Formats: sequence, C-alpha cells, structure tokens
Amino acid sequence: MSPNDPSVPVFDGAVRLADLGVIRASGTDAASFLHGQLTNDITHLGPDEARLAGYCSAKGRLLASFIVWRKGDELLLACSADLLAPTLKRLRMFVLRAKCTLADASAELPLYGLAGAAALAWLGAAAPAAAGRKVDRDGGATVIRLPDAAGQPRFLCAGLDAPPPLPALEPQSWRWLEVRSGVARIELATVEQFVPQMLNYELVGGVDFGKGCYPGQEIVARSQYRGTIKRRSLLFETATGAAPAGSEIFHSDDPAQPAGQVVSGAADPGGGGSLALAEVKLAALASGSLHLGAPDGALLRRVAMPYELPLEAAAAT
Repeated sequence: MSPNDPSVPVFDGAVRLADLGVIRASGTDAASFLHGQLTNDITHLGPDEARLAGYCSAKGRLLASFIVWRKGDELLLACSADLLAPTLKRLRMFVLRAKCTLADASAELPLYGLAGAAALAWLGAAAPAAAGRKVDRDGGATVIRLPDAAGQPRFLCAGLDAPPPLPALEPQSWRWLEVRSGVARIELATVEQFVPQMLNYELVGGVDFGKGCYPGQEIVARSQYRGTIKRRSLLFETATGAAPAGSEIFHSDDPAQPAGQVVSGAADPGGGGSLALAEVKLAALASGSLHLGAPDGALLRRVAMPYELPLEAAAAT
C-alpha cells in the first residue's frame, strides 16, 4: 500500500494513548532484575535506545509485551493498560531481595502517539532518526521512534506537559497504523496465547538469544534452534466486519478446528473492513482460504508484511 495512493487516509497528528500505561523500575538492581525477567537485553540498553521485550510464563507464553527505555537512573516500560496491574503484581512477586522498586507511573507519564509530516516538523531535531532510537527533549519529555507504518513515521512520546500542538489523530487510525507495522502488542485477550516467535518477535528485535535465563527461556530457545517454527503472524484484510484481538481463524479445508488467532485488529479508516495481524499455521497458507470467527466467516485476504518472514515463500500460495 503506497502512501501516495489517494485511497489511503492521511495519518498526520497526535493522539493520547489511553490504552497504554507505564511501569517505572527504580533502584540499583532495576536493570539486572528486568534483564532476568524479559526476553531482551536490558542490562546493556543504552540511554538513546528503546527496545521491544516480552514477559513470558514458565511455558514460554507471552504474558505481556513492553517498550523499554532508560530515563536517568530509572527504567520505564510501556505496556497495554489492561495488563498493567496484573503484570506489575506478578513482577513484584519476583523482586525478592533485589534493590528494585516497581510502580505504576501512568498518571505521571501520559503517552502520546505522533504520526506523519506534522509530527516530524514539530519534533524537529528531537525526532529520532530510526526505529528503536530515543531522544530526551528539553523539559523532560522522551520521544521514541517506532517502526514506520504505511509509509508514515510514528513516535511514542512520554512525559509531555501538555498535548502536542498537532492535528488530532483518531485513536482508531493510530491503532490501524500499529497493526500495519506488523509489531504485535500483547493485551488482555491474548495473554498466554503465543510464544515470541509466533509473533515474529525475534525478527523485530524483541528477543535476545544470547542474554541468558528468563522465565520460559528454554522453551523459546528450543523453538528457535530446532528450526520448526510452524506458526507466524501475518497481515490480513477483511472487506466487512471487525477483527477483535483473540478472534479465532478457520481454514476452509479444516473447519473443525481453528487455524489461528487474531493478535490485534483495527477498522480500516478508509472503509468498512478491517486490518488484522493474525497468528496462523504456515501450512494453512498453501491452499484453501482463511475465515474470521467461523468457517463461514469473513474471508481474510493476505496483505504484504513490512518485513521479511522466513519460511514464508515456501508456505505461500
């Protein structure tokens, strides 16, 4: 989908991300504690970086996902707001004697999503040049560059004193961009449904296989090195209807059991259909058709991913 296509809505402005919250980790052991809990390297996280990281159960299934960055001597973790309280409670159970204090910082650090040319112009020199980079603005706010989507630059801003003086961006438009980026976020409907590779996390910088132990690490590593990843997340469109997270997907040749699950979905800002990032069996891509919610549900049409998927060519129609 080209950003110059007149059928593509213009995504340009800012939106308050009420569906995200922030956990603060402080104390001399904060980095080492989180390093031992999450799928990515936190110990070596630089002051100008932000990283995707997963939090897994002992079975290697994702309980939550984070964007993690440093702010002075503290670490901040943005996650789905509907998971913040239970995730915070669970993490606190494992602090034990570590010098690490975990707190909900959502009220203090409201999050805004910025997209498009207007955002680039307003940020100026404070616009990080590449995804995964971070800039601290004068006044204390933090700007993180997210992966582009549909040709549009995207940023996550934390700690602004007031809403950015930009055009209002509809929450559903931001959600569509998030889905289009192909980077999955765990929310309440998808807790413990996926190992990281099912969401392509090792392809988008969310897993470090050399960092050492964390909950579920053995299962995640085994899934990687045995070379038999049979499920991946891909983008699909529907002509009608919604595609809420957690919805089951069915294959025309095997309607008795689900062939996948929606990870996240958003209504198409330009029409009546939906865009879905969905985890599916790779074998289901070889023939037949995929349907949303039921064997006779809305037809799912594959959309090109913004990054390359291993095994995808062999499984494609």
